Amino acid sequence: NFTPMLCDLCTTQFRFATGKDILMMVVGGVCALIHGAATPLMLLVYGLMTNTFVAYEMEVQQLTDPNKTCINQTISWINGSVFQQADNSTLACGYVNTEICSQNSTFLSYVKIHCDSFYLPTSSFQIALWVSAAARQVQRMRKTYFRKIMCMEIGWFDCTSVGELNTRISDDIDKINNAIADQVSIFIERVSTFVFGFMVGFIGGWKLTLVVIAVSPLIGLAAGLMAMAVARLTGRELKAYAKAGAVADEVLSSIRTVAAFGGEDKETKREASWGIKKGVIVGAFQGCMWCIIFLCYALAFWYGAKLVLDTKELSPGTLIQVFFGILIAAMNLGQASPCLEAFASGRAAAKNIFDTIDREPQINCFSEEGHKLDKVKGDIEFHGVTFHYPSRPEVKILDGLNMLIKSGETTAFVGPSGSGKSTVVQLIQRFYDPKEGMVTLDGHDIRSLNIQWLRSLIGIVEQEPVLFATTIGENICFGRPGVSMEDVVKAAKEANAYNFIMDLPQKFDTLVGEGGGQMSGGQKQRIAIARALVRNPKILLLDMATSALDNESEAVVQEALDKVRFGRTTISIAHRLSTIRNADVIIGFEHGKAVERGTHNELLDKKGIYFTLVTLQNQSSDASSDAPSDEEPCVERTNSFSRKTKLSVCCFNKQDSGDSTEEQAKPAPVSRILKYNRPEWPYMLLGSLGAAINGSVSPIYAVLFSNILGAFSTEDLDMQRNQINGICILFIIVAVLSFFSQFLQGYAFGKSGELLTRRLRKLGFQAMLKQEIGWFDDPKNSPGTLTTRLATDASMIQGATGSQIGMIVSSLTNIGASLIIAFYFSWKLSLLVVCFLPLIGLSGAYQAKMLTGFANEDKKALEEAGQVSSEALSNIRTIAGLAKESVFVDLYEKQLETPYQAAKKKAIVYGISFGFAQCVIFMAFAASFRFGAYLVTSEGLHYMMVFRVISAVVISGTALGRASSFTPSYAKAKIAAAQLFKLLDRVPKISLSLTEGIKWDSFKGEVEFINCKFTYPTRPDIQVLNGLVVSVKPGETLAFVGSSGCGKSTSVQMLERFYDPDEGRVLIDGHPSTNVNVPFLRSKIGIVSQEPILFQCSIAENIQYGDNSREVSMDEVISASKKAFLHDFVMSLPDKYKTQVGAQGSQLSRGQKQRIAIARAIVKNPKILLLDEATSALDTESEKTVQAALDEARRGRTCIVIAHRLSTIQNADIIAVMSQGVVIEKGSHDELMAMKSAYYKLVTTGAPIS
Repeated sequence: NFTPMLCDLCTTQFRFATGKDILMMVVGGVCALIHGAATPLMLLVYGLMTNTFVAYEMEVQQLTDPNKTCINQTISWINGSVFQQADNSTLACGYVNTEICSQNSTFLSYVKIHCDSFYLPTSSFQIALWVSAAARQVQRMRKTYFRKIMCMEIGWFDCTSVGELNTRISDDIDKINNAIADQVSIFIERVSTFVFGFMVGFIGGWKLTLVVIAVSPLIGLAAGLMAMAVARLTGRELKAYAKAGAVADEVLSSIRTVAAFGGEDKETKREASWGIKKGVIVGAFQGCMWCIIFLCYALAFWYGAKLVLDTKELSPGTLIQVFFGILIAAMNLGQASPCLEAFASGRAAAKNIFDTIDREPQINCFSEEGHKLDKVKGDIEFHGVTFHYPSRPEVKILDGLNMLIKSGETTAFVGPSGSGKSTVVQLIQRFYDPKEGMVTLDGHDIRSLNIQWLRSLIGIVEQEPVLFATTIGENICFGRPGVSMEDVVKAAKEANAYNFIMDLPQKFDTLVGEGGGQMSGGQKQRIAIARALVRNPKILLLDMATSALDNESEAVVQEALDKVRFGRTTISIAHRLSTIRNADVIIGFEHGKAVERGTHNELLDKKGIYFTLVTLQNQSSDASSDAPSDEEPCVERTNSFSRKTKLSVCCFNKQDSGDSTEEQAKPAPVSRILKYNRPEWPYMLLGSLGAAINGSVSPIYAVLFSNILGAFSTEDLDMQRNQINGICILFIIVAVLSFFSQFLQGYAFGKSGELLTRRLRKLGFQAMLKQEIGWFDDPKNSPGTLTTRLATDASMIQGATGSQIGMIVSSLTNIGASLIIAFYFSWKLSLLVVCFLPLIGLSGAYQAKMLTGFANEDKKALEEAGQVSSEALSNIRTIAGLAKESVFVDLYEKQLETPYQAAKKKAIVYGISFGFAQCVIFMAFAASFRFGAYLVTSEGLHYMMVFRVISAVVISGTALGRASSFTPSYAKAKIAAAQLFKLLDRVPKISLSLTEGIKWDSFKGEVEFINCKFTYPTRPDIQVLNGLVVSVKPGETLAFVGSSGCGKSTSVQMLERFYDPDEGRVLIDGHPSTNVNVPFLRSKIGIVSQEPILFQCSIAENIQYGDNSREVSMDEVISASKKAFLHDFVMSLPDKYKTQVGAQGSQLSRGQKQRIAIARAIVKNPKILLLDEATSALDTESEKTVQAALDEARRGRTCIVIAHRLSTIQNADIIAVMSQGVVIEKGSHDELMAMKSAYYKLVTTGAPIS
């Protein structure tokens, strides 16, 4: 069973090995072979010594008779005749003063030479070489895997969750590392000991060896079955955890939505995943193994004694040599099984990783193939294109689309949501390939063109632009490699962004925050336009580039876009038709086909789709202004409820000093870790009982073994036989006992460890969800990092509890029992042997100390790399559109350098301390036998006691070694626990407790802001609210109007209590918000935001998410979706309400997502409704529907609206115009128009408000 597994190991897991690695592994392997052979070869000397001791004892017994003496090395009578035994044999003598000492000195010198020349270097090299070879391979594997993921086509990402990929990058590759590092060399060493052990056995006595061999396959069988079972279970466990990881990642990425709907408890339930009881199986098989081993002892001693006493084929020494040879062989075979477990886990993990590495992407963005045209005109044509998304093959998006986009013209796409407009843009960028038909550029099928080159021709500005968390300048530079500062400035001027950038304190070096969160919508959009322009693109794709902006920003951005369109092929998708009136060609889409084309006026005459859309849309507020805007550098997150992970490049280049203190968590006390395991105390008690019995088995064995040796020096043969038979029966009893105790230990601790891991993951996840929103703004708590932590910390903590406790208990019982036995029989010899124990222990402890240090560094460095990977994968579309995959691959590889260097250093330290620990044991043997011989000759100690004491203490020593070998994982566990406890102990600034704070029955929904001042915790230098004063009565609608970045969304977030004001108060029904119970408050507020976040589950479940305090019935879901004008659309889907919405709702169009979000808000029947630009991202038709749904939802509720389109808020009770964090005027539409100041100007011209 080993063979196929090992072959498999060699072909798959070592596929990243270079010549140098192979050489290192071969030399390491040879060292391991030599190291493995050393122990069995010592047995030859051991056997000679035993014979000497037995003969000496016989001589002493004979010479007690005064009539006998020693003549010519034979026992004789005093009269000179030779003494004959019952079977006419003679007895040798003369050992008393000479032999024992010389034999022991040979033994000593042999060991000394052996130790220095062989042991230290071979055992050190075997570890150091393998560990460093593994580090090199894993480094390559991580790079290759990430590079491969980055060159996958977008369709692959649609079907693979980012959270799962992150888990694979961190956990699975670690498992492979475990399988190809020191485990392999230890495996080789053990197999070598196994082979040499048998050889020594055959040299000594072939009959006995054969008898024992006949039984050994059973041991192998048990080990093999165990490895198989563990591999299967590990695979299942990995799957379960990867799924849980994906859930956690999704939830943490949309933390604002979770908070707004009070979904924290619900999410925790969703995340808890079920691990598998490996413990039971491991326990049962180990029990079997030990049971078989002890039965073998009984058989071997019984048969061996026969050969010594009856047929005289063996001497007691050769019996020992044979028996120990085979015993060591069998033990090493048994001990090789944990290595097989590691190989099996490694194989399971490698399969996932290598399947991805071997997958050929359908569209490879790193491919050098394909033509690059010398001259590009920019004619794009679609020939009968049919397309469906890979993740939803049953829904046809484009259906035989034919159209031509001429070079140098501006072509606009219009049509209802879901008619395929954005899909066309993605096909032009070649994110997907059409299923039928083709897309051509200047007559060439774009599949035949070089993909990086093709994407370099295209500039794209999306509705929700993704900025990377670095400076404004660097974000613009992402547009084109090697771009100069002049080009950046020029692009910024063209995009109307230059003025506002120069007003910021750090100009182009201003950090945009995670996902551009520190910039307002209009600012982000203009930076994105500058990024697209710096490429000097031949083709410009505008996917609703201005829909998310207020009038003033829109006017500015639109003006920028109009400037840059000339001389380029421009494709614009717009829902606000006023923005595309002057396009050269307008193409109307319906059901995946282009149904009409022409200019604005031609299409109005045709009275088709375009005509309907235009008549529906009221253009009153879309008068655009020619006045250039110099928007104030007042910054705010408009993107309030969609927090996706974005790349924190800046976090890597500028690691602030505060970071280092953060990570050096002090190891947590074990007592606290155990406290979390308290509910499992019955299991742990049972397990400890089993472990204690297991621990005492070895000392009992030491006593039985020395008794057998003692029996050989008894004169009476019948007595000898009876003694030996009695001992064999005792061995059988021990065998049965050991089966049950091993099973008990494995099962009980496996179960308690599994439950603990699950509990801690759950607690950690709960603690994360309890933190205030400001905590998530910190780049150190990005969803990628937090998911990685959840995955690794909880399972690492098992290293301090679970099966580890079992090991420690059994080791301690073992040491205790052994020492008691040893000191009872000879305290002098015991003292000497015990002197060596601290050395053995110390080397183990030192090893642990070093490894802990490394574990700390590794973890931190890999978390940073994890951030890069997580953010790159979350924004894969933007990165692919900018053809910047290789930049992220390089960044990731740079992050991997530190852990790699640490791993190489670790290899050497680990090797030396391992070698020293191995060597000390041999020295202990040599010294103690030398002293034992002295005690036998000069103090008349029975040689049986020498063997008993030495074997007892050595056994306790190995137990100590075993206990110290668990120190690395124990140390890792304590650090992981410290990280977790730090999270659990953190008191959130805004408590989500159900009991804290006041609740009241007749909640009216009156809201008042009194002199609120606020800055975001991550940007304390920029004042967002500057003394906000505004109030709204129950049932009224308050609308906030103002330019980007004046604090509109921030005030909404205050009301939700995502943040609390630095000064001033927010009153709800007259109660200060800081005194109100947070879950109670949020349960009364419904929110619909501009980019609603949906969860990866069904439509019904997403709507039910609106109220997490109870079970929402299907009837309520249906009535809410009817109110949101959603019901008819859902019923038209094949799976109705069970339809899965995909990751973040990606399977639905924006209008559909928006209506689900409205239904979700309605379901909880809120007293206060917050609409944060709820319709800005929609096309006219969807907007009408959604607006009607919103008007329906507003009835009888207090409503706060943030609108960038003034037409949507004219019927509000109060309109508050904001600028720079304060309200500059308020009143109804008519009152404000009559005032003829800021609002009037906005409505009539869209001019900026100062």
